[in-house]
Amino acid sequence: MSTATLDDKGVVMACAHCGQRNRIPYERLNQAVRCGKCKTDIPGVNAPVDVDSEDHFNSLVKLSPLPVLVDFWAPWCGPCKMVGPEFEKVATQSAGEIIVAKVNTEAQPSLAGRFSIQSIPTLILFQGGREVARTSGARPAAGIQDFVHQSLGSARV
Repeated sequence: MSTATLDDKGVVMACAHCGQRNRIPYERLNQAVRCGKCKTDIPGVNAPVDVDSEDHFNSLVKLSPLPVLVDFWAPWCGPCKMVGPEFEKVATQSAGEIIVAKVNTEAQPSLAGRFSIQSIPTLILFQGGREVARTSGARPAAGIQDFVHQSLGSARV
């Protein structure tokens, strides 16, 4: 599965039909969009978003109208490697309902410090620009979705 990336204006992801890279503005992450090239509907961000800077992280969390579930991880972490494919399943199954993002704590140590990440993987759920819940440890996709449901008080996702 491909990963989405961030830039100053939104989430950039490839169209599943033609491969064209499309930007979905942060403020429109909850709206249906179409590929700029082939006009195919893009169902929402259906892949984990790689967070490449603190500024992009701040924009995503603050401006997204959808809840943002962030996985704080590191490449050397065995449990993190186990959670990776499960996190991808959550992103696919929850497109249009939540945004799934990944923060490599080795590449973004300031974010890890800012959120006092003591163990990895740690999942933090943000809504409306603020942290609403967190949990640590590896779990399957169903367990991650249960965490999101309980944290948001919803039956969907």
